[in-house]
Amino acid sequence: MSHEQTHLMLPADSAWLALESPNNPMTITVMFRVEGLTAPRLRDFLQVYWMAWERFRYMPVKRTPAWFWELDRVFDLRHHLDVVLDRFTESALQKWVSERLNQPLPSYRPPWKFWLVPNADGGAALLLRIHHCYADGVSLTSIFDRLCSASPQQYPAIYGAQQTEGFSPWVSAAKTRFEELVGGAEAPEAGAAKQSPESGDHEHGYSELLDKLARNGLKLINELSDFLAEPEDTPSDLKRPLLGRRYCRWSVPVPLNRFRLIAKAANVTINDVLLSCVAAAVRPRLGVIGPALEDAVLHVAVPVDIRSRLPEDLQPEPGALGNYFGTVFVPLPIDGESALERLYRIKQETRRLKKSWQPGIAWGLSSCASLIPDVLRQPLSDMFYRKASAVVSNVPGTPEARYIAGCRITEQMFWVPQAGDIGLGVSIVSYAGQVQFGVVADEAVLADPKMFLEDCVQELSEFPGGSPIVV
Repeated sequence: MSHEQTHLMLPADSAWLALESPNNPMTITVMFRVEGLTAPRLRDFLQVYWMAWERFRYMPVKRTPAWFWELDRVFDLRHHLDVVLDRFTESALQKWVSERLNQPLPSYRPPWKFWLVPNADGGAALLLRIHHCYADGVSLTSIFDRLCSASPQQYPAIYGAQQTEGFSPWVSAAKTRFEELVGGAEAPEAGAAKQSPESGDHEHGYSELLDKLARNGLKLINELSDFLAEPEDTPSDLKRPLLGRRYCRWSVPVPLNRFRLIAKAANVTINDVLLSCVAAAVRPRLGVIGPALEDAVLHVAVPVDIRSRLPEDLQPEPGALGNYFGTVFVPLPIDGESALERLYRIKQETRRLKKSWQPGIAWGLSSCASLIPDVLRQPLSDMFYRKASAVVSNVPGTPEARYIAGCRITEQMFWVPQAGDIGLGVSIVSYAGQVQFGVVADEAVLADPKMFLEDCVQELSEFPGGSPIVV
């Protein structure tokens, strides 16, 4: 195969291939509820707009010692779209989506696929499963923001991207940094009787650079020490051995204004309120009660976008695919006795973590997964993921309703995979002025996901001035 049809994969992308197992594929699941979407409309839409991203014609291939993107020479969109004509009630649809989560994607084709259920109660359901190596949630959200217009009469104006060599910007940036460092170390010209003002400024700048490197190095050591010293979670019902069978559920939509009013009254962020709802739902499912609960420790892994933290020459182009997020491990106040206590303790922790380098460190450590031998990979994964009992992702959508193939999207939901031995994932999705909670869980750790979601939503009524929500 020619060089133009094969590209070396970035470590941040191939890491998701290295971390998965046969019973735990690293696959993102996206679901839209769409009014009136038909198979011909969707098929034409995907052919023209979705396939404008060339990467979707490529599949990951392992060639020692690295992973590559390799063009699927027999690619056919028909292999990546199924139309299911069955009529599903809401509960039957949730069971059907769970079955798709447990259905492996073939390794001999690009690992992504759409399902359309046009006859589901409440409007057509459009499901996408795509391997995490293609993109993170931010990248996928950006794609759908470009493809889904604000009006049924509008067509996407800017979309698509070529599949190119991903290492070039990183090599160029490293060369530039090295040249800056070496250039700053150049000595004054030989034979000079005394320092010129220019050379003095030059050496002063070099001294400042060394001081900055020293300070950053010390901060990095401190951040790594804090990360490694973070206590592991208390054994609980959420840390059981996994069975490898997962199911998902989603809640009713809740007006975003409910969260906004609570956040304003308590002087916290909406994200703090959302995490407080998750903490309230997790507490009764730990199997830890009485005095033991006061000493219990439970972290949730929260993905954080690091694009804005990268140097300007390494930030990806708008609409580009890839994985650019790290992880923070947020301790939940599971021993908190009231909604307000849990909320303010979460605020304190999130403020602390916002100033840390933990997302970047986690991104760098996870990127090493595909670069180290298999015998060492498992200890690294265990060290990284045993510090959390759940994953909580927050996917911001557009404030207004959007249209795909001219049909209105009424709801949208994302589920992200859980690496290592984490068996519970909670997704929080905002879209068109409403918020929905979603859960994906291994059968071993959560017996009733519906009750879990109801507890997330009902926590809002526990705040001062809150009112019950019908679920």
